[in-house]
Amino acid sequence: MATRIQRTERRADALSKERIVKAAIEILDADGESALTFRALAARLATGSGAIYWHVANKSDLLAAATDDVITRVMTGVVGDAQPPEAIRAVALGVFDAIDAHPWVGAQLFREPWRSAMLQIVESVGGRLQTLGVPDSALFDSASTLLNYILGVAGQNAANARLLPRETDRAAFLGSVAARWTQLDPAEYPFVHRVATELREHDDREQFLAGIDLILAGIGTIR
Repeated sequence: MATRIQRTERRADALSKERIVKAAIEILDADGESALTFRALAARLATGSGAIYWHVANKSDLLAAATDDVITRVMTGVVGDAQPPEAIRAVALGVFDAIDAHPWVGAQLFREPWRSAMLQIVESVGGRLQTLGVPDSALFDSASTLLNYILGVAGQNAANARLLPRETDRAAFLGSVAARWTQLDPAEYPFVHRVATELREHDDREQFLAGIDLILAGIGTIR
């Protein structure tokens, strides 16, 4: 009996939390949040569910750990000595790309915003706004505006990318939408007519960063 217990302990130690999180991310990326079960995870890791519970209490904690892993890698990629505006842009674009690659991350950030991943983003953005000299009275609103924009646009972009079949040609699809816009009555839709060409040719990441710059420019006027 003692030998069996020792083997179980060794197996639990060998199955690190890092391995579990890596496997969970692979399942989430491939098949979505509904596919992530402890049974599926155990099958992928060729182990028992009990060994997984040794490291992770439940699915909620597992999703949080997987999100932490993704966001921590984003924060690690931000250059420490970058100027605050450049660092905020790097954080924003990193989160945008991370949610595009892992759509479930956006859902988890909104679902449990008190977890470590969201706090990392809040601190990274908010701390750099402090460095920019944003008054204390405007810090919370400024940081909230940036965070809502980053997460909202990133989440919507990821959702849009998955509305259409994988083989859809983006340029052709946007071209067809722009063509329909130009067929509308220009007297009723003058703005839509004016920006139809930009819709066809725009780059999602560049447009996202343009929005960050607009918000930062507005924050810069606060005294």
